[in-house]
Amino acid sequence: MKRFEPKTARFEERVRESFNRQTLMKTIGARLLRVAPGEVAIELPFHDGLTQQHGYLHAGIVTAIADTACGYAAYTLMPEEADVLSVEYKINLLSPARGEKFIARANVKRAGRNLTVCEAEVFAINDDKEKLVAAMLATMMAIRGID
Repeated sequence: MKRFEPKTARFEERVRESFNRQTLMKTIGARLLRVAPGEVAIELPFHDGLTQQHGYLHAGIVTAIADTACGYAAYTLMPEEADVLSVEYKINLLSPARGEKFIARANVKRAGRNLTVCEAEVFAINDDKEKLVAAMLATMMAIRGID
């Protein structure tokens, strides 16, 4: 995996502060597991309230944790004056999301001045065994001057 240098020493603090302001992640019960330059992992415990009609974790929730992990992986490499927004993603739902918990692991593939390309994998965890359930490729945009 490619090694990246953050543009600010406060990269982890900035990610954690921003994540804590994200009410969607609070609502679904997600938490940050790992923050490193160009990498983020998010954990989500299973909850019946997040399922679709067959009892699997809803695809929208799987997508939300993958997108959020990609966004924060990109954010770890952005300068102090920049924030991040998703501009595009493609997700492949590879298997029904059934598990005790889920982990989205994202990493930066290429970091540019304005656009950063990331990938994420989402795993279902059952009895400490991981099963890949989704893969995402995403483009994140650095934004400046948000009110």
